[in-house]
Amino acid sequence: MRIADNANEPGQTADIKGWRRAERERLIAARLALSADERAAHAACIARKLDAAAGDVSGKIVAIYWPFRGEPDLRGWATSVIDRGGRMALPVVVAKAAPLIFRLWQPGDRLEKGVWNIPIPAEGEAVLPDVVVSPVVGFDGGNFRLGYGGGFYDRTLASLARKPKVFGVGYAMQRIATIHPQVYDIPMDMVLTEEG
Repeated sequence: MRIADNANEPGQTADIKGWRRAERERLIAARLALSADERAAHAACIARKLDAAAGDVSGKIVAIYWPFRGEPDLRGWATSVIDRGGRMALPVVVAKAAPLIFRLWQPGDRLEKGVWNIPIPAEGEAVLPDVVVSPVVGFDGGNFRLGYGGGFYDRTLASLARKPKVFGVGYAMQRIATIHPQVYDIPMDMVLTEEG
């Protein structure tokens, strides 16, 4: 399928929407095909790279995610951030087509099922993270993120009072030539994979 390059070309939005949907399905299937051992090894590499990229986390709020559908599981890294004086937060969907909020979380806190049955903190005030770690379904060389299609991360980053450092995380096989970024897509500061 040809993807239109000109934003004014008729059908461009529908073409890109269909292409993104197909890419999501392909990339998620490839991610789920990795063995649990491969995913764990990749997550360990990504955690080491996150340590280097995030720097000193003491006193910082780091927003992470609860792993879903084969995403890198960085909960062990999250615990290490807490051990080094940082605080962790998880994203919460409050409404369709609205920005996410982030609530503080640490192991042992009460969780409840959020959208797609992903665990979220059951209570707590919204906090503004210093660092956001965002899972990717796909990504390109411009650090643009292909997510699940809800636009939550882009909407959230556009609405925050101050921009945090944003690190996308995923597997090297999720890199694609382009996500065909639209005007609402916000690039991440860096994407970290097991390879780089």
